[in-house]
This record gives sequence, C-alpha cells and structure tokens, in this order.
Amino acid sequence: MTAALKTIQTDRLEIAYAEAGPTDGPLAILMHGFPYDIHCFDEVATLLAAKGVRTLAPFMRGYGPTRFLNADTMRSGQQGAFGADLVEFMDALEIENAVLGGFDWGGRGACVVAALWPERARGLVTGGGYNIQNIAASVKPASPEAEHRYWYQYYFHTECGRAGLAANRQAFAKQLWRLWSPEWAFDDATFEKSAPAFDNPDFVDVVIHSYRVRFDYVAGDPAYADIEAELAKQPIITVPTINLEGLVDGVAGPPRETDYAAKRFSGPYERRLLPHTGHNPPAEAPEAFADSVLALL
Repeated sequence: MTAALKTIQTDRLEIAYAEAGPTDGPLAILMHGFPYDIHCFDEVATLLAAKGVRTLAPFMRGYGPTRFLNADTMRSGQQGAFGADLVEFMDALEIENAVLGGFDWGGRGACVVAALWPERARGLVTGGGYNIQNIAASVKPASPEAEHRYWYQYYFHTECGRAGLAANRQAFAKQLWRLWSPEWAFDDATFEKSAPAFDNPDFVDVVIHSYRVRFDYVAGDPAYADIEAELAKQPIITVPTINLEGLVDGVAGPPRETDYAAKRFSGPYERRLLPHTGHNPPAEAPEAFADSVLALL
C-alpha cells in the first residue's frame, strides 16, 4: 500500500495515507491500531479494490510519516484525539461520509466518529465491538484472568516502561503481535513492513499518554475536553455496524457467549465471530473484514 502514499494537512497534523481502488468507487476508511500500521490492511484493500471500492488507510498520530505540525501540540493518545483526527482527515479531503473500519486504536477512533458524528459514517466495521473507553470505570478491577493480559498497559504507567518502549519499540511490538494473535503465523517480512512505522519521533510519547490517560492518571489535551465529556456519557452508536471478534484474541480473551456490546448499538447490528483470529482481524482474516465492509456499502 505504501506505493500510493499521499499526505494531507489538518489543523494539527500532516497525515500520511495510502489510497487504493478506483477514485470514483464507494469509499472505506481503514484505521489501524497499536502496535500495527497501515500494512495490516494490505490484503483487505486489494480485495476491496477488486470489487470497485476505494480505500484510504491513514497512519495514525505517532506512526509512520504522519507528523505534528507544531512542536507545542500535546502528543496526546486519548480517544477524543483519535476521533477528531479522523473527522479532520475527512474534512481535509472533502469526504462527506464513508464506511469506517478499524480495530484497537483505529477501531476506537472509528467508534468515536460513529457515535458523535453519525452523519460521517455510512457504516462501521469494528474489531472488538464498542471501543469507546469508560474512563470513570477504569478504577474497577477486572478478573485476574483478564488483568494479566493488560500487563503492557501497567508497564507503560511506569518510567521504566517508557524507557523500555523507547529502547525496544520494534521488539516490543513483535512480542505483542505474538501474544495477541497466537495462531497468526506471520513471517519476518510481514513484520518488517510495519516496523519502520514505530520509528516515528512521537510514537513513544503518544503511546505512553494513551495508556496513562485511559486510566485517568494524566490529563488529556484540553483541546478535546468537549469531545471527552460526550464520550464519558458512553453514547449509543446508531449507524449500521458489524462487530468482528476473534476467537483467540490475546488481549480481550475469548468472546463471551452473550454479546455484551450489542446494547451499545441501536441501529442495524451484526456480530461475527472469527475462528483462528486474534487481535488483528484485517491481517488475520482479510476476507471476513473485506466482506464486512462490502456489506455496509
């Protein structure tokens, strides 16, 4: 996908993105998570292009060639920033609406837009359901079985964790890929396509802030205070949605028998369970991800 890299400026960022498919086709915007990059959508974009769909896959803040325009801008990794970045990306490209697809951080940004700006989302493909964080509830402990999977988040709450990520950013990402997708037999070449994205000068600051602000341990960027106030209400998502859940997700764990996410969606909604799939559904189950996008166009 990097052969077609382009850039666009918003008020805060110069966002690098890959474009594939016919320019006059129906549009899907594909949002990657941590610690991945746009290459997780390579096969999805190819499959969609073959069906006449135009795709845009932006590097999120702190990844790849995407850069902040001002040295004084807070290197925030909060969910309000992810949603605002996506809306501003669409505004800069004069995109009225699109199917939004993503997982992890990218799925969070897509869910934020679908919840607060539903007119911008023709449909939503979300890896892992309702990805809007309930920060007020972050003080409530999960089960020990769930808590141990979040070790990396607690590591990032420490200065040792910040230093460890800075010194070992690629090795750290590769380890998380293995842990989070135990049945995904990715090779070195696949990882090496994404590895340079973590060399972004703002990667460590954005990542550390993201995993501290979600527990309310640090302040967010005041520029997103109004957005965060709305997200604190845990808004219902009304747009047509397909929720993809991997059966071997090493972060979320096995999906619950009861669809706990369904109550957060009031529009057309479908849950699809993906066998042999971990935390990265577009790379591990590209056909299923592409089919979900097509179903919403």
